Amino acid sequence: MVSPVALVPQSSEGFYAINNPFLVSGPKGFIEFMPLENDDMYMRFDLPGVPNNGVNVYLDKPNRAVCILGDAPKEHKYDATLRSYDGTTLRPKLSIQGINSKIVCKCIDFYSGFTSHVADGVLRLVLTKIHNTTPRPPCISFIGGHDGEDTHGYESAAHVIPASDPDDPNLTGPILMPHPCVGQGSQMPYESKVLQNGGLFVRVDMPGVPKENFTVSVADGRVKVTGEAPALGHDSAGRFYSGDVAVLSSRAVDLPVRKIKTIAKNGVIRLIIPPV
Repeated sequence: MVSPVALVPQSSEGFYAINNPFLVSGPKGFIEFMPLENDDMYMRFDLPGVPNNGVNVYLDKPNRAVCILGDAPKEHKYDATLRSYDGTTLRPKLSIQGINSKIVCKCIDFYSGFTSHVADGVLRLVLTKIHNTTPRPPCISFIGGHDGEDTHGYESAAHVIPASDPDDPNLTGPILMPHPCVGQGSQMPYESKVLQNGGLFVRVDMPGVPKENFTVSVADGRVKVTGEAPALGHDSAGRFYSGDVAVLSSRAVDLPVRKIKTIAKNGVIRLIIPPV
């Protein structure tokens, strides 16, 4: 018999990162943003499951917003459903087939365009500043609240995409935060399904991890996955993920790793674990 794991903190302080129970080091949060030396703005969005060619980005200057469109399709028959990242917590829902996230910034008028790159379920975006002599007001944040109002702090996790700060106590705790932009499908980084033959299917989000950087191991009756996401672009640091994703019926069970089917794609790894 193979069973899914219960996602519980391994430390009395809670999860290292409440956005992903498998993250053990590196920047926390679903989004990271920072000003660059030339006054451009860098933004990193975690969109696990979204393919490299499945994201469109545009500046909505009348509404002072950055809009991101895309979708994460079902990759395996055991996936419960596709995942739609539509940003319903940031603006009214416009599409169930893709994300429509609207990140509001008071100084968006000072940006003329952007460059973007998508890899392994992560969108990296650089907003290009209009280089002129007009003074730019200080940017308070790129965080969009419900219907696009300015949001500060973390008083309502359901309406906030927190910035990435490993030292922020609001990003550590006993309760996992659902992805605030998922409007359809699982909002959580772990999905499991017990199969009719007694095996187990699991989906684990580890955004930023290339398919060759996933490792699956079996020891003491537990199936473990690790993943290393290198720092790309202007990321403040790389990220490392590690954790048990399934439990065997006994610690004495010998399950060769080669018998576990793995599918790694777009920052997501799926395992089909045979019955034991």
